[in-house]
Amino acid sequence: MQASAYLKLSVAVALVTIALKSAAWWWTGSVSLAADALESLVNLAGAMFALAMITLAAQPPDAEHPYGHHKAEYFSSGFEGILIIAAGLGIIWGAVDRWHHPQPLEGIAVGVTLAVVSSALNGLMAWAMLRKAREVRSVALEGDAPHLITDVWTSAGVVAGLLGVMATGWQWLDPLLAIGVALNILREGVHLIRQSSQGLMDTALDAESMQQVQAALDAFRQPETVRFDHIASRVAGQRRFVDLHMHMPATWSLGRAAQQRAAVEQALMQAVPGLRATIQLLPMDVEAHFDDPKDRT
Repeated sequence: MQASAYLKLSVAVALVTIALKSAAWWWTGSVSLAADALESLVNLAGAMFALAMITLAAQPPDAEHPYGHHKAEYFSSGFEGILIIAAGLGIIWGAVDRWHHPQPLEGIAVGVTLAVVSSALNGLMAWAMLRKAREVRSVALEGDAPHLITDVWTSAGVVAGLLGVMATGWQWLDPLLAIGVALNILREGVHLIRQSSQGLMDTALDAESMQQVQAALDAFRQPETVRFDHIASRVAGQRRFVDLHMHMPATWSLGRAAQQRAAVEQALMQAVPGLRATIQLLPMDVEAHFDDPKDRT
């Protein structure tokens, strides 16, 4: 199943959970369940936007975007983060009002049952999306799945709190739970926005991938004939890139040098799936000094 199919399924699950949680809110009048339902509404908007961004990211390179559209997925994560923060602030506003104007809750058992069912659906969806995100390295899925997991923990906390209201009769627990939900939502929103901004600024490959790159290059290093330097990497959505200089003896023919470079490129792509390598060939006695002032003018 493709990443876009998971997001379509996520939209369907979000619609179901919104219906269940809204029914629980209507049945009980609980502001914490209202907060939980609002978070699911954000899930729906985020999944729909993520689906649009994955569709855009999958488009092939064109004249205006010769390196592709892979970074479009980062906008999904950032957009969902903004929605989450807005939802969190709205929840706090409603919870504070309920704190000052408490209302008795009714039908808590029914509301708790509906909340548990919706949490189970979200949990299964999040588990499936996380597995797919790791498989295809999708930023959009990675942004949507953790929010679903947060929603599961949020619902668990709300259910526990409502059971506490049933046991103690303390009505103030309901708005307190809603505020706790909101703070958790705000934390997740800030994390998603930070993740999106880091991606848009071309972060380097993770440490494990760089170790794999170095191991692949080590297989070709020869003190007198082949060496590598100025290794730089970046990540753009599902795509990963590495640029480097490959030094060889000036006496080698162009054909021999090109053959060696092709072998290195193949080894790098096998070591790190999805990697795109750009290798500049240089004679052994030639250096590129990027830090020299004259190279920055």
